[in-house]
Amino acid sequence: MLHDPDLLTIQEVRTKVEKAWAAGEKYRSFSQEQVDAIVQRMAEAARGQAAKLAAMAVEETGYGNAADKLAKNLLAAELLPQRLRGMKTVGVLRELAEERITEIAAPLGVVAAVLPTTNPTSTAIYKSLIALKAGNAIVISPHPRAKGCTCATVEILYRAAIAAGAPEGLLQCLTQPTLEATNTLMRHPKTAVILATGGGAMVKAAYASGKPAFGVGPGNVPVLVDTSADVDAAVGKLLSGKSFDHGTLCSSEQTVVAETSRREAILRALGAQGAHVCTPEQTRALEKVLFSRGTAVNPELVGHSAAAIAEAAGFAIASGVRVLACEIGGIGKEHPLSAEKLSPVLALHFVAGWPEALAACEAVLRFHGLGHTCGIYTQDEARAREYGLRMPAHRILVNSPTPQGSVGITTNLFPAMTLGCGAVAGNSTGDNVTPLHLLNIKRVAWAVREPHEALPSLGQPAAVASAGTGGGPVTKARVIAAVERVLTARGVTTAPSTTASIVDRFLARRGSAAAEPAPVATEPAPRPTIVDFVCENDVREAVRHGRKIHICPKSIVTPAARDLAGQQRDEVLILHRSEKGK
Repeated sequence: MLHDPDLLTIQEVRTKVEKAWAAGEKYRSFSQEQVDAIVQRMAEAARGQAAKLAAMAVEETGYGNAADKLAKNLLAAELLPQRLRGMKTVGVLRELAEERITEIAAPLGVVAAVLPTTNPTSTAIYKSLIALKAGNAIVISPHPRAKGCTCATVEILYRAAIAAGAPEGLLQCLTQPTLEATNTLMRHPKTAVILATGGGAMVKAAYASGKPAFGVGPGNVPVLVDTSADVDAAVGKLLSGKSFDHGTLCSSEQTVVAETSRREAILRALGAQGAHVCTPEQTRALEKVLFSRGTAVNPELVGHSAAAIAEAAGFAIASGVRVLACEIGGIGKEHPLSAEKLSPVLALHFVAGWPEALAACEAVLRFHGLGHTCGIYTQDEARAREYGLRMPAHRILVNSPTPQGSVGITTNLFPAMTLGCGAVAGNSTGDNVTPLHLLNIKRVAWAVREPHEALPSLGQPAAVASAGTGGGPVTKARVIAAVERVLTARGVTTAPSTTASIVDRFLARRGSAAAEPAPVATEPAPRPTIVDFVCENDVREAVRHGRKIHICPKSIVTPAARDLAGQQRDEVLILHRSEKGK
């Protein structure tokens, strides 16, 4: 009998992965209707227990508050299932009749899901639903400080799945999560993909496991309050975002940047709407208690209320205060409050003008927040676009609290608790992770042309040469026939007299290297519509619908859009050297 704790936890991992894998093999044969029924039953069960699970998470971890934990649970159990309805994830996904291509879903297998302590129950619901929606099994590794509420959540989901007809073992949860157990789960031969949410070390371990992984980087969210913004409205949304679950979401606002001309109005609005504007002495005290080893967050104060944090820093605040606001003089390690704080503490940084505001927001992101999220409050669409083009983030939220906007509560972004940060942060995606990230697509492709038809520049010399070999001398009739075959393969229609004229010139100049080809009369092609701006979603939609995007040298193409286009097998972006196609 095993008694060593490490050996016991490793054996638990091996047993549960094997069970999940065996269940997943049966699950592969389920229809879309069967899968959807299971996911729907799981979501219903989670909704029914959402409040209880929220309270359990706060009691066990000490992070956040039950009301906002409930909102996160409902994001995963109510808003997410609404977006999943009608999404094809099983069997034939699309029939591209004109291209003679059929796209077929291929589930990945066993998903290894690593959960955080800040959002344990909502992330368990979210990852379980998207994994099973994509046709996979899942094994969940809770954070050790949140294993009770996480395991309770998974038990509710599992019982609902079994009642709806899921194979036994399809959804598993480790009851003794340790670092060694999590590493064993990620590296298990039958683990197909890792879905990791947690600290930087855990995410790096996921990517180092040798398995495909979706990990996320840290968030350090700047928010720019533009001169065109309604200050009172902007501050109200800033505080609702920063105080949401006591700042535990990684997409929570961290540093507000604004021009000095708006300073007094912003400070006045903060004080009037539930923030405590700290004195320089209080700001320095907060720096000391919130961080250790430079800008490493003190875990004992993560997700605590403004009052509790102020007390830890040695000062008192009025009742009802939701957020502590601290003015800072710069961005970087010399200014610790410009880093991620995971608490209702908000940094304020005032600058001279718009260029300085852009530079400051970019600096915040490059200071431990690359690729994640940023926000702007503005009524100027041109400035919102300039901000989006400049910022190295994958979620640029306009006039929205950043935590609620990033996860799809106040925006049309996909409802998600795993927010990719893209290649700039060492992540495999910059998307909000969906079921479509957890399946592969097989393509059945029919032959639609012969090789020489696909490569006409290679076919033309061969066709002309064949007119004078193997069948006697070159004659005008044989060359005409060869030219017509080449033109037909290219989709060019010409009058017989035009073809004869081409052949006459060819025969007259045969053997002359200086001969110029005769012009071919063709019907003018329809002029394409050239677009001025292309984002990542435009490319994704073009790929999905088999369209091309026509651009010119003046068109603006975001780096993410260009990268995604470059990953496609078929060319998506078509460059025109002029703007005449408009």
